[in-house]
Amino acid sequence: MLHRMLLTALVAGIVLAPFYAKAEDKLALKSVNVNLPDDDSMFPDRPGADAANNNCLACHSASMVLNQPALSKAQWQAEVNKMRMTYKAPVDAKDVDAIVAYLVTIKGAK
Repeated sequence: MLHRMLLTALVAGIVLAPFYAKAEDKLALKSVNVNLPDDDSMFPDRPGADAANNNCLACHSASMVLNQPALSKAQWQAEVNKMRMTYKAPVDAKDVDAIVAYLVTIKGAK
């Protein structure tokens, strides 16, 4: 029984091999370019803006951050920690408190 199954699998492989080769020929990868809009905006000038500009703009624009929903201090703290710990953002640990305080000032939940 095992011998018959192996023989059937071998024959099927030989018969189907040309179809597999043809399917492989049709695969073509193509490079794609994505042009993102330039956004040179900075965070509004308030206490802590320098910390946000020096750390956050390495990964995203000020406009992107400013378009986020208003969050509580605990939520902004969690977001900054997520950026640092999960996404490995180059945020200096000494700037975290200033960044969180700044974000609460400009986008804090009321």
